[in-house]
Amino acid sequence: MSTSSAPHGSAPFQLEVRGLGKVFEAEQGPVEALQDISFNVQAREFMTIIGQSGCGKSTLARILAGIETQTSGRVLLDGVPVSGPGPDRGMVFQSYTLFPWLTVRGNVMFGPRRTGRGRAEAIDIAEHWVRLVGLETFLDAYPSQLSGGMKQRVAIARALANEPRILLMDEPFAALDAQTRTEVREELLKLCEKTPMTVVFITHDLDEAVLLADRILVLKARPGRVDRILNVGLERPRDAATMADPSFIDLRSTIGELIHKS
Repeated sequence: MSTSSAPHGSAPFQLEVRGLGKVFEAEQGPVEALQDISFNVQAREFMTIIGQSGCGKSTLARILAGIETQTSGRVLLDGVPVSGPGPDRGMVFQSYTLFPWLTVRGNVMFGPRRTGRGRAEAIDIAEHWVRLVGLETFLDAYPSQLSGGMKQRVAIARALANEPRILLMDEPFAALDAQTRTEVREELLKLCEKTPMTVVFITHDLDEAVLLADRILVLKARPGRVDRILNVGLERPRDAATMADPSFIDLRSTIGELIHKS
């Protein structure tokens, strides 16, 4: 197991975060949520971010997505400053955020249509991504007809249909029961094997953080600061059996200790 903060591999940096800080104005005075956060994510890397509840994980994700504005520092995607939301970043939230009046196909083709793709092309794009998340038999179903896990898979397909440079996921499986969470997590691992992508994944689940990641960023709490960046080093593909690997258990224990002391 490696605990170096050096980048994993030799690919160019796709996402660069430099000296990021966030202060919220509250009735009792300024509240510092994030302090001097700096890290890089390489192209086709899967980074998970973990820390105590209240350490600013979701705030960080929203800043990376351009939904929230930082107080200090900067975020660069392919060398270009992030100044607001954009199709170059796909976002999957804790809640499913699907349009209830659209079918699965309609939800997934919504983004491509908004960016100027023709209807036929948007349908092809939507059906491609729906097929990759394993829901091709539900193309004409509405969100109300889907289980929680299926809704989140549609949300992932919808984010990827815009062909983002990076996929941001803010605790996307938090609302799922344990069995469904395992199933959807395994679907995400399979999807990453089929379609190499750059992912920043926020989680509070230790097993999930290790199972998914190439590297793990551990945040200290109040204000959120970078504690450690850990290289995972476990071979892929990974599944539930990986969790019995001594290296997995060792790394999980290390992260747990860091979070407990933060």
